[in-house]
Amino acid sequence: MEEKKQSKLEKWRMKYGSLAVALGCLYSLIVTWGEGWLFTAIMILGVFICGSFAIFDLKNSTYNRIG
Repeated sequence: MEEKKQSKLEKWRMKYGSLAVALGCLYSLIVTWGEGWLFTAIMILGVFICGSFAIFDLKNSTYNRIG
């Protein structure tokens, strides 16, 4: 079988997609800070969870590129 080459967009999504989502959550958190404690708590959790995914994705892509 032939392997399909991934486009630059696909590579970018794999490497930086979760970072973009985490930055979006952080922006929403800053803009809506204090409007409602439940929404603020959910956004804080989203920033932490998506941020941790982003860190691990970047580590894995760096490790795979070097190793």
